[in-house]
Amino acid sequence: MNNSDDREQVDAIWRKTTVLDGIGGSPGVAVAPVLIVRPPVLDVPERRIAVSETETEWQRFEEARARTRQQLQQLRTRLDARARSGEAGILDAHLMVLDDDVMSARVRTEIVENQHNAERAVRDVANHFVKQFLQLEDPYMKERADDISDVGRRMIRNLLGITDELPESWETPCIIVAENLTPSETIALPREKVLGFALDRGSTTSHAALIARALEIPAVFGLRRITSIANPGDTLGIDGSRGMVILNPGPRELKRLNGIAAARADAQRGLEHLRNEPAVTPDGRRIPLYANIENINEMSTVDAYGAEGVGLFRTEYLWLASGCAVGEEQQTAVYAAAVRALRGRPLVIRAFDLGGDKFLGNVGLSSEANPFLGMRSIRYLLRHPEVFKAQLRAILRARAGGEVSVLLPMISDVAELRRSRELLEDSLHDLTTEGIVCPPIKLGAMIEIPSAALSADLLAEEVDFFSIGTNDLTQYTLAVDRINEHVAHLYQPAHPAVLRLIAFTIEAGRRHNRPVCVCGEMASDPLTALLLVGMGVDELSMAPASIPVVKDAIRKTTLEQARALAEEALASRSSAETIKSCRELLSQVAPELLPLV
Repeated sequence: MNNSDDREQVDAIWRKTTVLDGIGGSPGVAVAPVLIVRPPVLDVPERRIAVSETETEWQRFEEARARTRQQLQQLRTRLDARARSGEAGILDAHLMVLDDDVMSARVRTEIVENQHNAERAVRDVANHFVKQFLQLEDPYMKERADDISDVGRRMIRNLLGITDELPESWETPCIIVAENLTPSETIALPREKVLGFALDRGSTTSHAALIARALEIPAVFGLRRITSIANPGDTLGIDGSRGMVILNPGPRELKRLNGIAAARADAQRGLEHLRNEPAVTPDGRRIPLYANIENINEMSTVDAYGAEGVGLFRTEYLWLASGCAVGEEQQTAVYAAAVRALRGRPLVIRAFDLGGDKFLGNVGLSSEANPFLGMRSIRYLLRHPEVFKAQLRAILRARAGGEVSVLLPMISDVAELRRSRELLEDSLHDLTTEGIVCPPIKLGAMIEIPSAALSADLLAEEVDFFSIGTNDLTQYTLAVDRINEHVAHLYQPAHPAVLRLIAFTIEAGRRHNRPVCVCGEMASDPLTALLLVGMGVDELSMAPASIPVVKDAIRKTTLEQARALAEEALASRSSAETIKSCRELLSQVAPELLPLV
C-alpha cells in the first residue's frame, strides 16, 4: 500500500466515514457541510378559560388563522417563482386544511364548549386528525398527516407570537440533516445555500420529496439514524439517485461524487435543446411522451419539458385538496382549464382513485382491515354511481375542443368495464337531453393488478386503450410495499413476473388494435423506458422532469436494439440480470446519460 492509500485510510477512520442507505427522493449529487435542523418543541400553554373569554379566544384564533393564511400564500408565491414543476399547488392543500370547516368547527367546540384556550384547542384538534391519517394504510395519505401538523404548528406559533423556526439563510452552502421537514420548512430554505436533504423519515411521496424534485435539490429519505450520528460541520456526500449518503467521505469518494455531479450537470445541459423535438428512434419508431400531473397548477410543466399532452391526470387530489366531495361544476371548471392549457393535445383523465382509507369519514366509508384490497377505485365508484356520474358529466362537458379520454383505475374484470360504459352512456344521454351536445369519448382501463393483465385479451374488447400502472402492478404482483423500508429491496419492476404481465397486456392490445401506454415509474427511467419500447408499448407517460432524458435515450436507440433488449429481458431469470442488460444498452447508445439514471 502506498503512502497516499495509507493517508486516505487513516483519514477515513479518524473521521468515521459512514455509508447509509435510504430512499432516493430527488436525484442528484452534492457534497457540503452538515447543518442539523431540530425544530424546537412548542410549549403549548393549557388553561381553562372563563365563559366570558370564549369569544375573545375565538377571535385570537381567527386572527392567527389570517396570519397563517398570509404566510402560506407568501410561501406559495415563493415556490411558484423558484420551481419549474408547478409544485406550488402543494400549498393549496395547506390552505384547504387551514380553511376546512370541519376542523375549524372542532376548534370552536374546544374553545366555546370545553373552554380551552386557543393554543390548546388547535393542538388537540390537529393531533386528532394527524392520528387519524397515521392510522391509514395508504402511504400517500400517511404523509398528509405532516401537512396537518405543519399547519397546526404554524397556527400555534402565530398564537404565541413566535417567528418562523428556520433562518432565512446561512453563511455557507450546506446539506440539511433532520428527522423530517415539513413542506413550509422545505420551501423556506434558501435554494442557493441548501444543496441537499438527508432525512430520517419521509418517502418518495412526501411533500418534502415533491418540493425537492421541483427545486432540483438532491434528497434522501428514510435514513432512520442520520440525525443521531451526524454532527454539525461534518462533511456529507449525498446521492439522491441511489438513495445513499456518505458521512465524512474520504478523498476517493469525494472525487467520485464530484465527478458524478459534474457529469450530471453536463448531461442536463445537453438535453435542453430537445424540448420541441419528438421522441423518434433512429430507424423511425415514434413514441409519444406524455406528462403525469396531479393538479391544474402543473400544466405549465407540460410545455416546459416538451410533453405531447397529459397521459395521466390524477383527479383524486381534487378531493384531497378540498377534504370533501368535489361537485360537478367545480370539476368541470378544472377539466376545462386543463383542456384549454393543452390546446388540442391529448388529455387522459383518470376517474377518482378513491379508497376507504383515503377519505375516511368524508365519503361515507368505514375503516377496512385491508384497504388496498377493499372498497377503492372503480369498486367505490360503481358502488356510488352518483359520484361517478358527476365526474363523467364534468369530463364530457369540459372536453369541447380537446382530445379527452377517461381512464378507469383498478379494473379487475369485464363486468366493471361494462357497467362503467353504461354509466358513461347514461351521462352522455342525460346531457344531450339537457341540450348540452357532447361527442362520444374514449374509455380506457388501467392495468395495475395481475387479474387485469392476465385477462387483458378479454378487457381489450370492452375499451379503447390500455394504460399500464407499473407501480401498483409491481406491488400487487410481488406482494411488496415499496414504501416499507424492510422490504423495499424486493420491489423490482423488472422482475420476470412483472415483465411477463406487461408483455401479455401489450400483445392483447396489439391483437385488438388497442394502444398501450405505460404511466408508472418504469416509463420515467431511461433504462426501463428503452425496455418498454422494445416490448412494443405505443406511448409513455411520466413525471414531466423525466421527459428530456427519456426522449434523448429513445432518439439514440434503434427499435432493433430495443427489441433485442426486450427479448433478452423476457428470457432472464432475475431483475438484476435485466437491469444489467438495460444499463449495458444505455452505456452503448448514450453513455452521457448514465449519470442521470
